[in-house]
Parts: sequence; C-alpha cells; structure tokens
Amino acid sequence: MTPVPLRVLFLCTGNSARSQMAEALLNLMGHGRFHAESAGSHPAPRVNPHAIRALAEIGISWQGHAPRGIEGLTREHWDLIITVCDNAREACPVFPGHPTFAHWSLADPAEVQGTEQARQRAFAATRDLLARRIGQLLVEPRAQQAP
Repeated sequence: MTPVPLRVLFLCTGNSARSQMAEALLNLMGHGRFHAESAGSHPAPRVNPHAIRALAEIGISWQGHAPRGIEGLTREHWDLIITVCDNAREACPVFPGHPTFAHWSLADPAEVQGTEQARQRAFAATRDLLARRIGQLLVEPRAQQAP
C-alpha cells in the first residue's frame, strides 16, 4: 500500500515569492512523501518573476499557480501549516483537524532595493534558506512516516 503524502500548506502575505518557492521546493525535495500547496492572506496580482528565476537557477521549472487567498483552504485537511512571514502568522485563520503549525520568519526579498542583480541575489538567498529549512523538515521523525 502506498503511503498517503503529508499535506503541507505554506502561507505568506502575497503568495508571490516565499510561499511559492517553498511549495515548489518541498514538492521536489519530498519525493512524493509530501503534497505542498501555498496561499496568501492578501494575494498579489502575479508571482514575482525573481522567484521563478531563483527556482530556474537550480533547475526547477516553476509549475505553480497564480497567487491565491486562503479562502476555501480552511475546509481542507492539512497535516502541517507553515507561515513564512510574520504578517501571515498574525492573519492565519483557524484550521480544523488540529494540524501542526510552524513559523519560519523570512524577510521579504521583494522589499530589497537596488540593482536587478542585488534583487535577484536576495531571492536566491531566500530560496536557499527555504531549501535548508525544508531539508531539516525532511529529516524530522514525523516526516519519515505518512499518516
């Protein structure tokens, strides 16, 4: 019998960078043991192109979705909900089923000012930090077993 993947929801404010990158990274790095999705408390009009480029730099072709809100997701089953910014943590609604919550306070790379190169470096640094955190998540005992 194939184990059911753990369902993980990444929440951010705009669902345009950090949460989108986290979703793509976990879906790749989790090798089918996880099903990750993402949403935002106040969705942006589009995914930030720097986030898509940061994923492409490490060989991940972004297959995500347009930024979306939390509406409707509170009725779905989630094993783990991770907020990746302080604003999302404050705006996080109640989810039924007693999912595990985690908070990863990450600076918004979209707020970095400067040259195009400096801005892209900020997105790459955020991507790398997310990949490290996800790597740690993958070795957690609960991640070793699906429900």
